[in-house]
Amino acid sequence: MIAELGHYALILAFGIALFQAVVPMVGASRGWPAWMESARPAAMAQFGLLGISFAALTVAFITSDFSVALVYENSHSAKPMLYKVTGVWGNHEGSMLMWVLILALFGAAAASFGEHLPPGLRARVLAVQGAIGVAFLAFIIFTSNPFTRMSPPAFDGRDLNPLLQDPGLAFHPPFLYLGYVGLSMSFSFAVAALIEGRVDAAWARWVRPWTLAAWMFLTIGIALGSWWAYYELGWGGFWFWDPVENASFMPWLIAAALLHSAIVVEKRETLKSWTILLAILAFGFSLVGTFIVRSGVITSVHSFASDPARGIFILGITAFFIGGALTLYAARAGAMTSRAVFSPVSREGALLLNNLLLAVAGFVVFIGTIWPLVAELLWDRRLSVGTPFFEKAFTPFMIVLAIALPIGSILPWKRGNLGRAAKTLVPAVILTVAVAALVYAVSTGRSGLAVVGAALGAWLIAGSAVDIWQRAAGQFGRLSRLPRADWGRVVAHAGLGVTFVGISLLMAWSVEDIRVAREGETFEVAGYRITLQDVAEVQGPNYVSTTAAMRVERNGREVAVLHPEKRVYPVQAMPTTEAAIRTSFWGDIYLVIGDPQQGGGWAVRSYIKPFAFWIWMGCGLMALGGVISLTDRRWRVAATARKAAPRAVAAE
Repeated sequence: MIAELGHYALILAFGIALFQAVVPMVGASRGWPAWMESARPAAMAQFGLLGISFAALTVAFITSDFSVALVYENSHSAKPMLYKVTGVWGNHEGSMLMWVLILALFGAAAASFGEHLPPGLRARVLAVQGAIGVAFLAFIIFTSNPFTRMSPPAFDGRDLNPLLQDPGLAFHPPFLYLGYVGLSMSFSFAVAALIEGRVDAAWARWVRPWTLAAWMFLTIGIALGSWWAYYELGWGGFWFWDPVENASFMPWLIAAALLHSAIVVEKRETLKSWTILLAILAFGFSLVGTFIVRSGVITSVHSFASDPARGIFILGITAFFIGGALTLYAARAGAMTSRAVFSPVSREGALLLNNLLLAVAGFVVFIGTIWPLVAELLWDRRLSVGTPFFEKAFTPFMIVLAIALPIGSILPWKRGNLGRAAKTLVPAVILTVAVAALVYAVSTGRSGLAVVGAALGAWLIAGSAVDIWQRAAGQFGRLSRLPRADWGRVVAHAGLGVTFVGISLLMAWSVEDIRVAREGETFEVAGYRITLQDVAEVQGPNYVSTTAAMRVERNGREVAVLHPEKRVYPVQAMPTTEAAIRTSFWGDIYLVIGDPQQGGGWAVRSYIKPFAFWIWMGCGLMALGGVISLTDRRWRVAATARKAAPRAVAAE
């Protein structure tokens, strides 16, 4: 009965979403308060029903109810409880249910916290959210029902993909979906503004927190996925330009551009049309990512489904919402003109440059991802667009962006002076040159990537420090009184700099050693002495592991004893590699045990990964910057003031 309850709740949620999509929109167009107000309880009810549905599916996984086909396909009675729970979203149907649950969560949040929004705008925003919910709930109910029963029930399940049975990937999808789906709020605000024909500073102030929250969650989700790939796949890499990785990276880039563009609309009421377009494209790329993962057009360890019919359904949803929004945009773009004038050398000009670089970088990734599919469809040619293309085509935009960010942050609005800005940034320039010289001295004879990347990272970090110091007028006492949004911005920019340093130094200075080693044998890698002490077979809860004990020494002292594994999951007969990593602030020691060799010994891969920790530390700082900015009370105070102001005028 639990599964049937979840199914019924899903169907009721579809009916509520249909009501939410139609009635408030009609009410807003006719000016009927009761109809507009109905959007709020509808959004809350939809979220409650989807919560019941998701809880029912979770119960089915926890109790190993193998009469439910989805549980049979993606679980096993011997699986640890953590992975029974995460198995709920470790598949196509369950992940789509989480998708619409998060969509409803954002709608309910807008209904709860949007009391200061104008009633017409709020009704239209929630109606657009409801329409998106209608489309995806129809997709689930008619093509991807997670509650389908089996008759007779199976005795046990087929287990979850072993690659997904990992703590890092357990939490990666929820954060990624919070980012993907969170951008639907920016889209809904954009469509609602197009319908009303009005985009102003108040609109930008309302849309920024939603965009910032989505960008923050997307940052965490991408970082978790990168971290998982680094230690779980055993390749020692953190980013492979996989199509599904790119599918999450594209909306992240566009959302970052949208955040900066909304600042210009809020402060100067210009770039309105461009900001609306970015809001549409950010969610559009999220839908493209959903299509790539679930259509079967690509093969990836990240993909969920390979059913072309489902892909066509999602493609139709994407075409309807993005095509419809762009058509509405084309019809209303002329009404969003601005009379504000600014010099190219100004805060507005710098933010516009930032926008262009991020947007073009996003489209470069899109072209590289989609081009093999286009070539096969149109010319029946199988092409591969790999890492060399992305690195050569994408990196220049990021270099220019890194150079421009600190300069743009200290330029004044409307009109600035590059000479004055250059004088302000002299300390940052000195630190950047010093770091570049140090890295060059250490890496003489190696790739210049280390010098360039470290210099850019130092420039971003130092520029952020100069920025916050300037805003405090050079007084320590004023630092604590600065708005949290200022602190959030500089922390996020500094985090980007830390990530630049980590990526460049890891790629330039990484050392790899592949060999056959026998038990008791010692070998050297980049100044470390590594001894393969023994290899033993260990029985896990639902796998059998070949586990090595490897002692690592440096300068005659023991650094660590690491235990890399090679696991085999009997139910799926699938092996996985579990790297053993000794992480420190300055770098990682990364060991992998392979297969036994015919002549004796074991295949062993050893990596020394300098500054690897800095990559994810930088991502954490960027997300932290988002959290700090979201706690800035100015958004809440300003929203209340905007609602109270008309009442005060009317009273006079």
